[in-house]
Amino acid sequence: MPVAAFASDGPLRPFKDELFSAQTVLSTADGGASEVIDYQEMRDINGRDEVPERRVKRQYVDMTPKKAQALESVSVEGRALEVGRVGPASGQAFTVIFIHGRGGDRRLGMNDYTFGGNFNRLKNLAVANGGTYYAPSVRSFDENGVADVAALIADAAKKSGGKPVILTCASMGSFICYGISRDKAAVANLKGMAILGGAVDPDFPKSVFARAKKPVWFTHGSADKVYSADQQATIFRSLLKAGEPARFTRYETGSHGTPVRMTDWRAVLNWILSR
Repeated sequence: MPVAAFASDGPLRPFKDELFSAQTVLSTADGGASEVIDYQEMRDINGRDEVPERRVKRQYVDMTPKKAQALESVSVEGRALEVGRVGPASGQAFTVIFIHGRGGDRRLGMNDYTFGGNFNRLKNLAVANGGTYYAPSVRSFDENGVADVAALIADAAKKSGGKPVILTCASMGSFICYGISRDKAAVANLKGMAILGGAVDPDFPKSVFARAKKPVWFTHGSADKVYSADQQATIFRSLLKAGEPARFTRYETGSHGTPVRMTDWRAVLNWILSR
């Protein structure tokens, strides 16, 4: 019988939890800070999608956020950015920013139907709880991309009146998370991070972000051939050993793209917001 993975207690109200949060936990470790989740391609892609990997079944999406959605060019801290925004441009209760990987742009994080409808759930969780979701197009994964995202973080913190800002990064987008983790001003504006199928950065435990004991949640496919799940788990455990708030979810048999489809956004955001 599927059970919710990590408890989703926190400020964000449920949204289609019976479809997205009912994941079977195969095992837990690290004092409950890590978990292995049952993932099966036939069930979690073919059984969930109307057209596998292209269009999820209708019951997984709710288009309510569309009326609060915009694709726009914004100027933040003097830097021009192309973003998708869902929710208010100011006065939001919290902000979530999603950074795509190589070859992507803002359309990835704004697509309601791919990745099993998981971005649609993220949009709904933001809008229904007074938050704002940003999916920027990152022009490069170097210091220029980091500076762009740092500006967006600062702008979101300012326009929300200092409310929480959460940065989430997938695949090569994790280079942006790691760059931000070394930026003292950006870290001061951040509530926490989530890293989905990200690269392994051996220096992350020494970063300003880690030393500030900000929460981070890693999600990773066990069979990821791009970035090693075992190496990422080693980074997670070094953070945990240092007393830093960290979580790790491993999707058994999952590939590189699995975390973007399977990450339980409500559990992740509630855990970070509750720290």
